[in-house]
Amino acid sequence: MTKSELVEVMAGEAEISKVAAAKALDAMIKGITKTLKKNGKVTLVGFGTFAVTKRKARKGRNPRTGEAIKIPAAKLPKFSAGKAFKAGVK
Repeated sequence: MTKSELVEVMAGEAEISKVAAAKALDAMIKGITKTLKKNGKVTLVGFGTFAVTKRKARKGRNPRTGEAIKIPAAKLPKFSAGKAFKAGVK
């Protein structure tokens, strides 16, 4: 499903215009992003939790040349599905 398809479903389910649904989806994504940027956590009961994980710096190899390289530390977004969401997908 693409973003535009999701907007269509949201507009139909909530009986609102596609423009309003697109604005709501964009606001939700923006809010989640802002919170994660501040190392916060977003929990949507029944759906899941968005959080930030930290990956340590590590050594790797360039697959083409075999040369050793340093992979820098990184912060990555993570999603953990909630119990009700998991049950609904089965």
